[in-house]
Amino acid sequence: MKLGFASDHAGFDLKERLKTWALSQGHEVVDFGTDGTASVDYPDFAHRAAEGRDRWERLVLVCGSGIGISIAANRHAGIRCALVTSPEHAALARQHNDANAIAFGQRLTDPLKAEYYLKSFLETPFEGGRHQGRVDKIEWKGC
Repeated sequence: MKLGFASDHAGFDLKERLKTWALSQGHEVVDFGTDGTASVDYPDFAHRAAEGRDRWERLVLVCGSGIGISIAANRHAGIRCALVTSPEHAALARQHNDANAIAFGQRLTDPLKAEYYLKSFLETPFEGGRHQGRVDKIEWKGC
C-alpha cells in the first residue's frame, strides 16, 4: 500500500519511526515533511499531505497531540482523518467511517503501540452497508 506521512516538529520522531515500520512491512512511503525538529506549523504539513491525495492510499499524520494536525487535514474534501488512541479506535475508524487518514500524538502515544494501531488501521476493511450512507453525509454540501 502507498502511505503518505506528514508531521510537525513535535511529531517528527514518531513519524520517522512509523515510516521505518511501514517500509519493513512492504509499504511504499511518500513523506510530505517536516524533515527535522525545528519548530514549524502543523497546518502547513497537513495541508501539503492532504493536497497530495493522489500520491497515497492512506495517510499518517503526527503532531504533539494529534489534535491540530487531524483538524487541519479534515478541512480538505475527501479526507476522513481519525485521531486514534487505541487499536479499537483504529479499527472502528476504518470499519464504520472509511477513514483514509490516521493521526497520532507523539507526546501521548507509546511508539510501539502506535505501530500496532497503524497495523490495525491498515488491515481493517470498511464494512460499507449501513455505514456507507453515513460516510456519504460527512462531506458538507452547505445550505
